[in-house]
Amino acid sequence: MDLKPQDLLVLLKVAAHPPQRWTYAALGEALSMSASEAHASVKRAVASGLAVSPERGEWSPVRPSLLEFMLHGVRYVWPATAGPAKRGVPTSFGAEPLAGRVTAAAGEAPVWAHPAGSAKGPTLSPLYRTAPQAALADPALHRLLALLDALRTGRAR
Repeated sequence: MDLKPQDLLVLLKVAAHPPQRWTYAALGEALSMSASEAHASVKRAVASGLAVSPERGEWSPVRPSLLEFMLHGVRYVWPATAGPAKRGVPTSFGAEPLAGRVTAAAGEAPVWAHPAGSAKGPTLSPLYRTAPQAALADPALHRLLALLDALRTGRAR
């Protein structure tokens, strides 16, 4: 069973809110996907070892495995592709927590193209098509996705 980008989005959403228990319907709604897509993502994550399911209906991400995959694998499996400058949601070093640590000229920080975006800059392909919308609704998820994009670009700044 091959992992898909939405599987990592589901894992990051749950990892961003550790004490919360998620139903597949609530997870799907929060990430703008169907409950069956969320369920399939969890099944693939468990099969790959990025999540564990000790009991039926219960599951959680395996944080050390997730971190290792993010640090060493994501940039090769789902690399970020750059595009032309557009308005969008800040990501990578243009969003917190890196925005406060890395200085960038105006219009240089990458964004996910999105009509509700607050910045203009070169576009980066999001991990999954619904990631920008989910990030706008959840600041904790936005921070994790921004850090992931910094890893996906694979360049020193």
